[in-house]
Amino acid sequence: MIAEQVSHPIKRLSEQPTFDPSAEVHSSFFGKWTEVGARTKVIETTMDDYSYVVNDSDIIYSEIGKFVNIAAHTRLNPGQHPMERASMHHFQYRSAAYGMGPDDDDFFDWRRSSRVTVGHDVWIGHGVVVQGGVTIGTGAVVGSCAVVTKDVPEYAIMTGLPATKLRDRFEKPLQAALKRVAWWDWSHEQLTERLTDFRSMDVREFCLKYDPE
Repeated sequence: MIAEQVSHPIKRLSEQPTFDPSAEVHSSFFGKWTEVGARTKVIETTMDDYSYVVNDSDIIYSEIGKFVNIAAHTRLNPGQHPMERASMHHFQYRSAAYGMGPDDDDFFDWRRSSRVTVGHDVWIGHGVVVQGGVTIGTGAVVGSCAVVTKDVPEYAIMTGLPATKLRDRFEKPLQAALKRVAWWDWSHEQLTERLTDFRSMDVREFCLKYDPE
């Protein structure tokens, strides 16, 4: 049997954020060319230009930079329980649901203050969990199914449970050059004009052209 070639429809994004009809979004800000995929929930989060999250993910209390790639089934800032108290159960802070009086606003304010911060051009792989209060540096990669409990350095590649550094994505001089170029701040027109360079040049050639120091 000869398999037929499948023709995929061309996805069209725009300067206006794109939300799948099944996505759930509350009290969040989205930059230009951003996208939220199917069955994904985003709450009290900022997602900057060109960043996206695909299907079945859950993001709350997070600050996400530009050009961030977030794969399916990821969790940024999952729920926490008060382990230092006599009990960890919901009844203490979701008290209204149990007819015990008002909810514990201080607990939820604490959750909001422990935000996840993601730099620019970060790749967060399938099934990753990022705990509250963690910062992921610009250019970093977090491998599939990793659990991130500590800050991730810029341009580091992290894997495992808990996530540990596998290696640097680029050597330090190239990291510094890329940060000087700061291509993530280029306009849409500049990105379009220089698209061939992104596609055809390796990172050294790219940095030599745009950061000739």
